[in-house]
Amino acid sequence: MKVHGGVETLTVTGAEVGAHLEVRDSQGQLLVTLIADHAGNAHLAYVPAEPLVLRSQQDLAEALSDGEVLAPGDYTVADVPVLVLAVDDIADPSVYEQTLSPGFGYLRVRDGVDLSILVSFPDENLYGAGPYPTVIEYSGYGPSNPDAPQPGTLIANLMGFAVVGVNMRGTGCSGGVFDIFSPAQAADGYDAIETVARQPWVLHNHVGMVGLSYPGISQLYVAATRPPSLAAITPLSVIDDLWRQQWPGGIYNAGFTRAWLVARDKESAAGGMTWDQERIDAGDKVAKQNQMIRTQNFDFEQFGRAIENFRPTMGARRAASLVDQIEVPVYLTGAWQDEQTGSRFALMLESFDSSPSQRFNLFNGHHPDGYSPMVILRWFEFLSFHVARRVPVVPELIRSFAPLQFAQVFGYDAELESDRFGHHADDFEAAFAEYLAEPRVRILFESGAGHEVIGATAHRYEAQTDSFPPKGVKPRRWYFAEGATLVESAPAGSGADSYTDDPDAGELAYSMELLSDLDQFTRPKVIIDWTRFADSHRVAYQTAPLTESVLIAGSGHVDLWMCAGSADTAVQVTLTEVRPDGMEQRLQCGWHRPIHAVEDPDHSDELRVDYTFLESDREELVSGEWKRFRIPIHPIAHLLRVGSCLRVAVSTPGRDHPFWCFENPVVEGATHLVGRSEDHPSSLVLPVWSLDLDHPDDYPPAGSLRGQPSRPAEAIRNVSVS
Repeated sequence: MKVHGGVETLTVTGAEVGAHLEVRDSQGQLLVTLIADHAGNAHLAYVPAEPLVLRSQQDLAEALSDGEVLAPGDYTVADVPVLVLAVDDIADPSVYEQTLSPGFGYLRVRDGVDLSILVSFPDENLYGAGPYPTVIEYSGYGPSNPDAPQPGTLIANLMGFAVVGVNMRGTGCSGGVFDIFSPAQAADGYDAIETVARQPWVLHNHVGMVGLSYPGISQLYVAATRPPSLAAITPLSVIDDLWRQQWPGGIYNAGFTRAWLVARDKESAAGGMTWDQERIDAGDKVAKQNQMIRTQNFDFEQFGRAIENFRPTMGARRAASLVDQIEVPVYLTGAWQDEQTGSRFALMLESFDSSPSQRFNLFNGHHPDGYSPMVILRWFEFLSFHVARRVPVVPELIRSFAPLQFAQVFGYDAELESDRFGHHADDFEAAFAEYLAEPRVRILFESGAGHEVIGATAHRYEAQTDSFPPKGVKPRRWYFAEGATLVESAPAGSGADSYTDDPDAGELAYSMELLSDLDQFTRPKVIIDWTRFADSHRVAYQTAPLTESVLIAGSGHVDLWMCAGSADTAVQVTLTEVRPDGMEQRLQCGWHRPIHAVEDPDHSDELRVDYTFLESDREELVSGEWKRFRIPIHPIAHLLRVGSCLRVAVSTPGRDHPFWCFENPVVEGATHLVGRSEDHPSSLVLPVWSLDLDHPDDYPPAGSLRGQPSRPAEAIRNVSVS
């Protein structure tokens, strides 16, 4: 039997099948008893609140839901001593002196685990011999699969960068136990960066990171460990917090997030990715050995369900709590209507306190749009300045065939944006100074209507600013009023409307049939089935036609007075624009389960709202009693022209999102009152930006905006109760 200490983990191999393995701390105190599985393996990352015998995944889920992480320090397992490492326990420098060669291979990290990697060089005929500017793509997908390079790898290679694709522990052909966004994964990323940067083919002996979604999110955790040889990161389409992604507003996300976790559980199983099994069948002995520990991989979908309330010990997996530790330049893109990850990423844009430079490109649209023709040159510019340290100029050969590549992926012929710094020739310092003088935030409006192909990833106009939310944004309040109206004067007298919970809504999302074909979201047209709530299942309120344009930029909320008809429920607010042509266009949504009663004072203000979601801060609703709470609306930037109306609807969560479904804690037939009176003045509060934005006067074609479906606006028929 061998006991291996890792970063906040310990692993046992070669134990007698079924053996009970007592884990004790340095004082001899019993913490937990592990049972060796049928392969003689056991693994520990979470210590239960009370000593348990961990017999099943359910026992592990309980340990995760009420226990603590395995702290660094000395332990014994069946009397065998073991040292558990901290993230800051850096490896001996000799670990980073490994030699990495082009093609498939392995990279060893500090606890002896081998990660599968793929080293890809750019075309030598186009870019010459190395050394090359180098980036790493790091995820639990297939970045080391030699037969199917990831998008970030392909694009970076085309643009002259060497790329090292690294599979996270417990995925692909890598060893170790898979644990989503764990400290061990972050430490592995540190080790990969330090090892790659020492290779003779790496220009400047520093590296960047690339990737969208999973390999984008991973960059935030790795960069927070502050690897000395990391030059810059480019996280695209990311989240701010894994728990809030799985429990938006405290409601279980039974749509995309659940499906994503189930897929990770399946693919991290032994041979779960097909290509890893093919390598084993072809004789890769390291891959075969690495798969032996997969019997200890967690069931993350089950674990996620077990953590119904946020716990402070989960802070290490909350990206928003870590980004202030990132000390390198950051390039980030995100879409307000991202069907997979949402737009909470924008809540942490002002938290990169230690980063010397940031570039944020923000837009309406879909999850894959960070690699679209609309922004890809800005990604190349950033990597050229911060990793390659050269003036960004796209080779003419690449520029010439870019339209064909864009047509194949994004469904329309698009030219690459013109080189913006070529006039500096080889004067890097002058070009870099001009680049650094630009505003750090670029907001692109009306993507989908900027090209003759309706729905293509092309915007119509933009704004630049140095912060998000921008300076000059102020809250503007509209009150719910009689006749389903939104008005700017506070109500007088009495008044309320009612809606009954919709038990079917949580299962309905308007693009769920595309969950098995996510690449469709790169295309100009996406299948939409946006179902409506029955009149009895929602209340809605609408402004008169606007007499001046309204530019919103940031987070808002609904300040709701509700008289609940049950002890627990969940609430959705949906913000739409009703245009003069009679079309209703989706803007944004927000959700909250009001038994989570305490706002987080560190993340709430007159516009933004977040909750602690702690178990101790839960409070049952009292049927028939009025309660005030704020429902956050996810960040967005959008221009409403003169003549449009704002509409807000309150309902059971569901129907109004492409992929997010909800396990709503609703009681069929429960009816709730929404106040619009002097004593219970519900209202909509939005972040209105005073910027005089130069924009086209004409409306974009209905249904053209990416991520913002439209439909004929129906009359509002609220059920008034007083």
